[in-house]
Amino acid sequence: MENRSHALMTGLFTIALVVAAVLAGIWFNRDRVQRVPYQIATTQSIPGLNPQAAVRYRGLEVGKVDNIDFDPKISGQILIGLAIDPDAPITTTTFATLGYQGVTGIAFIQLDDDKTGSPRVSSSAGHTARIPLRPGFLDQLEKRGTIILDKAEALTTRMNQLASPANQKIILGAFEDVSKTAVAYRALPEQLQPALARLPELAGKAEQSMAALNTLSASATRMTDHIDQIATGLQGPNGAITRLNTTVDRVGGSLEAVTSDLELQTLPHVVAMTDEARTSLRALKRTATVLSDRPQSLLFGAPNTAPGPGEPGFVAPTK
Repeated sequence: MENRSHALMTGLFTIALVVAAVLAGIWFNRDRVQRVPYQIATTQSIPGLNPQAAVRYRGLEVGKVDNIDFDPKISGQILIGLAIDPDAPITTTTFATLGYQGVTGIAFIQLDDDKTGSPRVSSSAGHTARIPLRPGFLDQLEKRGTIILDKAEALTTRMNQLASPANQKIILGAFEDVSKTAVAYRALPEQLQPALARLPELAGKAEQSMAALNTLSASATRMTDHIDQIATGLQGPNGAITRLNTTVDRVGGSLEAVTSDLELQTLPHVVAMTDEARTSLRALKRTATVLSDRPQSLLFGAPNTAPGPGEPGFVAPTK
């Protein structure tokens, strides 16, 4: 009996010691910091987020997730309660995203701010301030991944259309045309070989032509010198041009004297003869007009003219 009583006392002491150790651990590990309540309302999925998850502000731990519940007023909306240190700078431009720790998949709340220096937000148990939740990196990657997959599917469809039997025939025909063109180009050097072989001969002929041109140029230069000498001789003080000018001056003087004689002596007689010829032509014209009007005047003579006013036999015309 005594051994049993000692064993019972030992067991009770052990149990009491364990309970005391647990209570001491709870006492020393309890959170004595007075935190401020905040709330996140979202319709996004929050995989891996559990109560007691960490809340970090730009990498610094400032609180924890207090609770996760459904919104009783709006169906499909999730309410996430946060307990954050009062020293954390929660402002009107603060937003939250969902982050993940390494490859474990454990999620946490990451807080950030669009603008530094914004006014702070006050929150209490009776009036809990809300922090907006934006899509995280994985959410954006999921959305963009869907778009990328759609574009990849469209590209695959176009590739399949490009690889259709009709397009394959067109592509093979193009390759055959390219092959024929390459064969034709391969024959070009053989066709150009005779022309290339004649290049030295053409170069020699070109050199001869250049030599002939140089000789012709020298001859032209000498001819130009002769022409300059002739021009100098012609334009000299006693040259042919000077003598010709003197002769022309003398001839001009003679022509001027002849012209003066013509104007003073011959031209008056010519003018008088011209006047007499004009008078004779007028008389002849009148005679021809009379004969044309009265041809009998050749036999009976010209008719008497009617008397004018004041002459004997004048009769005034009647109306």
